[in-house]
Amino acid sequence: MQATRLSIPDVILFTPKVFGDERGFFFESFNQQIFEELTGLKRSFVQDNHSKSQKGVLRGLHYQLPPKAQGKLVRVVQGEVFDVAVDIRKSSVTFGQWVGEILSAENNRQMWIPEGFAHGFLTLTDTAEFLYKTTDYYAPEYERCIIWDDADLNIAWPFDDLPQLSTKDLLGKAFKDLAA
Repeated sequence: MQATRLSIPDVILFTPKVFGDERGFFFESFNQQIFEELTGLKRSFVQDNHSKSQKGVLRGLHYQLPPKAQGKLVRVVQGEVFDVAVDIRKSSVTFGQWVGEILSAENNRQMWIPEGFAHGFLTLTDTAEFLYKTTDYYAPEYERCIIWDDADLNIAWPFDDLPQLSTKDLLGKAFKDLAA
């Protein structure tokens, strides 16, 4: 497993070693010991989530407030997405900055998004299936959403048409108004 720290160093891109031949492939998608060695973090994952989205669906930018903040380890098992993490830690030197990466079933990459980040993704293929492990349980009373097209964040989403959004995501708040 290779770990690459992105321009926001707390967000880490993992690329597994894939073993393949004419029969198919194998790779280790998660190993607690390796995760701790590569990140320097001791985290317990308590929930696995799986979503399927159509092309052009944008989910996010979601986060949960402390004490229910969630770290997420995300990956795609079918299709391709543009995955985004936004630093919402007010004391951070990278507060208000974002990183985005292409995650796909083909590249097998995963992204670690620590607690204190908002997260979202845009589906780039006809469909995409997205898996993520979380460090805390879903707690709707702590959940918040930043609007996907916030002018202060200026995220460079790679789409031609306007994305499809849920009602919850359409009601996202401005970054400058977040309560993190």
